[in-house]
Amino acid sequence: MALLRVAAGIAAAALVLGVAELVAVFTGAGSAPAYALGATVVDHTPDGLREWAIQSFGRNDKAVLFVCMGVVAAVVAGLAGWLERVTRPVGSIVFAVFGVVAAVIGAGRIGGISGALPALIGTAAGILVLRGLARRIDAMPSPPASTGVEPGVGRGVGPDDGAKALGGESPDGATDRAPVAGGAITAGSSGATATGSSATTADASGETAIGRGATTGRAAIAAEESRVAVTAGRRRVLGGIAATGVMAIGAGLAGRLLGGARTDVTAERSTVELPGPATPLPELPADADLRVPGLTSYLTPADDFYRIDTALILPQVSTADWSLRIHGMVDREIRLTWDDLARRTPVEHLVTLACVSNPINGDLIGNARWLGYRLDELLAEAGPHPDADMVLSHSKDGWTAGSPLAALTDGRDALLAIGMNGAPLPVQHGYPARLVVPGLYGYVSATKWVTELEVTRFDRATAYWTRRGWSAQGPIKTGTRIDTPRGRGRIPQGRTTIAGVAWAQHRGITGVEVQIDNGEWRPARLSTEVSIDTWRQWVYDWDATTGPHTIRARAIDNTGVPQTAVEQDVVPDGATGYPTVTLQVA
Repeated sequence: MALLRVAAGIAAAALVLGVAELVAVFTGAGSAPAYALGATVVDHTPDGLREWAIQSFGRNDKAVLFVCMGVVAAVVAGLAGWLERVTRPVGSIVFAVFGVVAAVIGAGRIGGISGALPALIGTAAGILVLRGLARRIDAMPSPPASTGVEPGVGRGVGPDDGAKALGGESPDGATDRAPVAGGAITAGSSGATATGSSATTADASGETAIGRGATTGRAAIAAEESRVAVTAGRRRVLGGIAATGVMAIGAGLAGRLLGGARTDVTAERSTVELPGPATPLPELPADADLRVPGLTSYLTPADDFYRIDTALILPQVSTADWSLRIHGMVDREIRLTWDDLARRTPVEHLVTLACVSNPINGDLIGNARWLGYRLDELLAEAGPHPDADMVLSHSKDGWTAGSPLAALTDGRDALLAIGMNGAPLPVQHGYPARLVVPGLYGYVSATKWVTELEVTRFDRATAYWTRRGWSAQGPIKTGTRIDTPRGRGRIPQGRTTIAGVAWAQHRGITGVEVQIDNGEWRPARLSTEVSIDTWRQWVYDWDATTGPHTIRARAIDNTGVPQTAVEQDVVPDGATGYPTVTLQVA
């Protein structure tokens, strides 16, 4: 019965989430408790745990978060179901507390009562179902105690029992005894004689046997009836749990499908025709991409481009609804719509973006061709005040980034981007518009689904990550990565190609050096530099000898400064140190 109570609690909790997902179709997907609570968890996760998750799970970190939340929810819901009774609604109280907390969080994130409705309505449905299942479970009869009689058989009273009791012939062939006048009986040919008291005892014994058999039969019938009642009660409970599960799944799927149909912009994106740039980019030099096996390509396909953000659900922003507001410490506030952008001529540039959470030798970095509009020109139209030094960009999902105003207006190719690698921005990379700023880590510049540029000062405003202890200004540090050979592997002896990429955005790379087993640093061969804002590939040929070896690499930027050997974690402004690969040469 305890397992039934636990299952009832889990099924009721699933219904809470399913109904809430359906209600969120009308109040906004972000108001569903799973997403509102998940976003709150993301916002308050300690830096160390967050960085561990990013480095361990990469782009799957959000899926892992939902799995962990699901496990916790199932445990709490099971406990609530186990505690729930008709006369003691402890489980319902647990559900109600969850509903209130989720409603408050939803209202705070979405704004107003609409953000609270999914949690409140879903919780009410869950409590009603939990109470109904508890009534069914409490009404179940207790299993019968063992009677020592096989189910459905029953001892009963048969002809043989009466014959034995009254002195008739028994199945084992014993001589039957018949009563005679005067209280004596004649024992066949033996001539033995019994007294009248013996006959009386025989009569009493027969009556006792008959009574005992009847009692045993009635007990067996009662036990069987009890078992039938228990089985019927269990079936009613299991049927209720199953029906609840079906309703939960149905409501959840309906919410997803209806919500997606209402807000999904994938179909719209496929119809967007990007305007041509003022000056198309020239063809890449042949040796800009060295095409070495195992080496990352110069241009990163959109599907392979890293994605690190706080959005548990991708914002769905239509070009019809999108606008960019530039305000704050400006002479004039301006608002640009998608149609306004269509009347302007975009530019196209190659820029490598990097995440501040990228560990040494990590893959949270990518290079792409971006189409967009120069931010310095857009900001100039608004007229920033002379004492302003920061632009706080706002995302549709509420995320913010604080960029130095100078980095957006010093002539570098800082863009309001609408295209990536010749196509409209993918939804996961910020469709319909995002920021791209060379030389700055993404957490202070690469705002996706951007809707506002607030011109302000660093001493007046703080962005999402700076409120959590990260550096206010995040210039990208010189770095490199060893792509091949991979670490902790085995390779054959002889000529071996060591290759990777190096970057120092907005400064450029002038050299890469490789070290084998603490030996001398030796120069690697570089690909042709296409832009100081993109990475460069490098290759070093090594005659590998048998045994264990350690390979290190370091990059040198165009100012002549090599990347530092000092090892530092990603917090608060990016990791430092040399990438290192250990391997065995056979």
